[in-house]
Amino acid sequence: MNVSISQGGIPPRGVGIGLRAPHVAQVLATRPHVPWFEVHTENYFDEGGAARDALDAVAEHYPLSLHGVGLSLGGTDPLDRAHLAKVKRLVDRLRPALVSEHASWGSVRGRHFNDLLPLPYTRETLGHLAERVCAVQDALGRRILVENISTYYRFPESVVPEAEFLACLSIRTGCGLILDVNNVYVDACNHGLDARAFLRTLPRDAVGEMHLAGFERRGGLLVDTHGARVDPAVWSLYEEAVARFGEVPTLVEWDTDIPDFAVLLEEAARASVIQGARHDLAA
Repeated sequence: MNVSISQGGIPPRGVGIGLRAPHVAQVLATRPHVPWFEVHTENYFDEGGAARDALDAVAEHYPLSLHGVGLSLGGTDPLDRAHLAKVKRLVDRLRPALVSEHASWGSVRGRHFNDLLPLPYTRETLGHLAERVCAVQDALGRRILVENISTYYRFPESVVPEAEFLACLSIRTGCGLILDVNNVYVDACNHGLDARAFLRTLPRDAVGEMHLAGFERRGGLLVDTHGARVDPAVWSLYEEAVARFGEVPTLVEWDTDIPDFAVLLEEAARASVIQGARHDLAA
């Protein structure tokens, strides 16, 4: 890998919020006290238009994080260079503080699915994913973060625990990790895993961002909907994550049944209190 491992832009601090279309006008009009915002990269591929103009205006006042969902890093199709070129154009234009994607796949033979699909955690998959992460970092000229996803199926071929898989990916490629605390909890409940062991396995210096979101219970299954407040059990796990990884930039995500912006501010304030409490204890 030839890329210089750098963040670019101003590294975000504190608790950011996922910026969604219903809230953009309010953010620009009121300039809320939010340290940074994250947007989905693919929503801003168009070279012009009202959405891009609004994002440019937001970027004048706030650090941004670009969070991709469409590169299919774990897929077996050749890496989509046209898609990657669009990511690079947006990165070069906005100079975001963070750029990220997912440890998943979402397309095959040119057909894209509206989901982030799980990988078999094997040595072969690790090598394949590492090669593609390096290719993305080389193309962008910067480090990316890779996020753990929520899953509803575990491949019987998996021989490497997921957290160990992600730790090895970070070591091999120099990439950072997004620790999605909600996804860890959802997977632990759905698959009978140990969420706290997951946290203990990740290297402390690899985690560059954490995510918080809500889930729904459907029968005996937890479904990661990003459409509810953060569950009390996830808040508890987040406290342990902050204790281990420190005041890592944290994002509050909400993508379905989007509420008033004030609700997101409340969730972000709670995360900020947890970060502050851990800081006070350390001091």
